[in-house]
Amino acid sequence: MANSPQKFKSYPVWDKTVRIFHWINVLSMLGLMVIGTVILNAKALGVPSDGKILLKSAHVYMGYIFFINLSWRIIWGFIGSYFARWRMILPIGKLYRTQLVDYIAALKSGRPTASYLGHNPIARLMVAMLFFLMSIQAVTGLVLAGTDVYMPPFGGIIKEWVALDANMTDEIKPYSKEGVNSDSYTEMRDFREPFISTHYYVFFLLIGAILLHLVGVLVAELKEQNGLISAMFTGNKVFKNKPVDME
Repeated sequence: MANSPQKFKSYPVWDKTVRIFHWINVLSMLGLMVIGTVILNAKALGVPSDGKILLKSAHVYMGYIFFINLSWRIIWGFIGSYFARWRMILPIGKLYRTQLVDYIAALKSGRPTASYLGHNPIARLMVAMLFFLMSIQAVTGLVLAGTDVYMPPFGGIIKEWVALDANMTDEIKPYSKEGVNSDSYTEMRDFREPFISTHYYVFFLLIGAILLHLVGVLVAELKEQNGLISAMFTGNKVFKNKPVDME
């Protein structure tokens, strides 16, 4: 008698908070990258000063959404559901090294890899890289919001720094030297330099990491066929065999 084929079973993995974070993150990062690319090429595109201010202001407002969303996800990593916790998504834990070595060995030999309901060991490395790069962009972006267009949370402090007089901060506007102490402004721009340089280069690193992430997701989806992509909509993955990282 022939064996009956194994049936797929659905398992819950990503809670609603994780899924909402993911798609807000996707949309906000897409918006930030589009606006950021225009800002980088503003001179070549002939964008006037008022247009640059508008673009940077829009970039900052989008950045606030990105920062708040990322901050909440960081908190959720400590208080959220089992697979939302940092111990399940970062390359940490006493078993992680063994899991990574076994997973890579299986890939190299062509053997079936262990089934993971959450992130597999290689994906954890990518998740760590993405969160690291996003956090850098969030922090440097908040500083640049203050130095470039005098917006919160540091805009008021920057205004006081560059003002000719403490009572003249209301007169200070982006791309205007009215009420600005030239020496203090030069100091502020020197302070800004490492933040803008970091923000600039990490922008390209983040694009590369995102492309690598997308390729990894597509390869894993085609290889494992467990609903990796659809799980970010439904919250569930499907497996023939019980995942090794079940709670």
